[in-house]
Amino acid sequence: MTARIAITEPGVYDGMSDATYHGDPVEGGSLSSSGARTLLKSPALYQWERTHRVEKDVYDVGHAVHAKVLGTGADVVLLDFDSWRTKDAREAKAAAYADGKTPMLTKDYAPVERMAEAVLAHPLAKALLEKPGKPEQSLFAQDPTTGVWLRARIDYLHDPTEGRRTIGVDLKTAVSADPRRFRKAVVDHGYDVQDTFYQHVLRLARGDDDTAFVFIAVEKEPPHLVSVIELVGEFTDTGERQMRRAIETYKRCTETGDWPGYAPVVHPIDPPRWHVIAIEEEELAS
Repeated sequence: MTARIAITEPGVYDGMSDATYHGDPVEGGSLSSSGARTLLKSPALYQWERTHRVEKDVYDVGHAVHAKVLGTGADVVLLDFDSWRTKDAREAKAAAYADGKTPMLTKDYAPVERMAEAVLAHPLAKALLEKPGKPEQSLFAQDPTTGVWLRARIDYLHDPTEGRRTIGVDLKTAVSADPRRFRKAVVDHGYDVQDTFYQHVLRLARGDDDTAFVFIAVEKEPPHLVSVIELVGEFTDTGERQMRRAIETYKRCTETGDWPGYAPVVHPIDPPRWHVIAIEEEELAS
């Protein structure tokens, strides 16, 4: 049996397996970017997901594209079934998950290859992924304000270079890589928190003082358009504020053992502006 890795010092750890990283090798626990974003929804939801293994096949295409583009990550297992409906197919899928692998139907793998080809054919995306650096770097550090251990796993991290900004790269499969529509995905999925969180951990773990973060977005549907996106302006502020709230919430819940759900009060809500406008337009048209 392989001895369990225990992280006790901040730093960048190369070659750490997905299972070890996601299993959280910090004694006493650490907070990840995805955990921070779940905490912002509900501490109770975060605690439940942390103590229950949940496999979501909606992420499998993304994992497979990562593995194809970066050459590392969870192994992809191609299974020659027509669908996941049969008992044999479901059992093979569950076995792959249990083994830390990403199961995919053989017939569904062609789009993964095309998405990977699209990313590597994009001149800027290709250049970012070919600069000296390493994929799937695992970073660990303690937040100086709270003492909370933080961890981050960056898809591709550039090597530190004197006088040059260090860039971290995250690869996203998306419904749309149009920068104008990706803005909504940033808000919906908390990518501004991820951006700020990763840069915060990088500066603490490796001492880089000039950092940046970019997203390479590739569309899931043909022709698999690609864009490279950097969050600027007030996204920096929104990411920082939410990250601080998540870290402080994690510290408080860890210390008290209380992981609350939604507040036990009546929550009044009013309609979003677009809904009101839609109703008004329908009335005018009737």
